[in-house]
Amino acid sequence: MKAAEYFNQGYSCAESIIMEAIEKGIVPKELLPVSTSFSGGMGSGCLCGAIASSQIVLGYLYGRGNSQGNEVCARAKAKEFIERFKQNHKATCCRVLTAGMDMASPERKAHCTNMVNACSEILAEMIKVKV
Repeated sequence: MKAAEYFNQGYSCAESIIMEAIEKGIVPKELLPVSTSFSGGMGSGCLCGAIASSQIVLGYLYGRGNSQGNEVCARAKAKEFIERFKQNHKATCCRVLTAGMDMASPERKAHCTNMVNACSEILAEMIKVKV
């Protein structure tokens, strides 16, 4: 997955999802700095940054004012994404997903790479693009 490659090159989990979407022409490059603050559970360990950036992409594509959607459509897509993620991972909280792992450990890096991959795959399926 391209997002995982970006993650392993030093981009954060949140930035990696956006970088892949930029590369594929799905979102504008101006969204990259927007995603930075969502990394590491928004700095507090809450919502996983890869999930947050996936929601940014969905909002961009299906949100209010977009010809493809509206606020109801965007919320439905957001809910679907979360439900699909939780089917395999049970939680969306970065703190819960990485419980017991040291922030700088190779174990956590590998685990977060898997989370980035999972988000990238779900997002690609939902918006019908190749990953």
